Amino acid sequence: MKYHFKVHREGKGFWAECIELSGCFTQADSMEELRRNMEEALNLYIEEPEDSKKLAPLPDDTITLSRSVVEVPVDTSIAFAFMVRYNRIQQGLTQKEVAEKLGFDNIYSYQRLESKKCNPSLKTLSLLKRIFPNLSVDSALNSKYL
Repeated sequence: MKYHFKVHREGKGFWAECIELSGCFTQADSMEELRRNMEEALNLYIEEPEDSKKLAPLPDDTITLSRSVVEVPVDTSIAFAFMVRYNRIQQGLTQKEVAEKLGFDNIYSYQRLESKKCNPSLKTLSLLKRIFPNLSVDSALNSKYL
């Protein structure tokens, strides 16, 4: 999962804003530092509080890269948790409802899937895909962090 940042040069430094995510921006003295800061800002923005009902938009695949527009990957574990949460909220389901559909004994097992502390089994991935047919594991895995 990759978002797009527009990079600006200002004086001796740089600043960047995420095109898809309003309010996601950062600055730095060098391009190398800016790249790290863009990744950090993006990951913090996407890793929303569990109780939040607000959904960040998905990346816009139609944005064209250029010298001033760059792709920035989301950490794989954050991207996967975001995609699971995104699909649950899009379907209007609660965490408890999804936990029951997955056959989990308690809600806490499901909540781990929406946190970056998750390493789901193939069985769990298969069940998730049945509940959320639009869940894109490939999108979450499209990252430099693998």
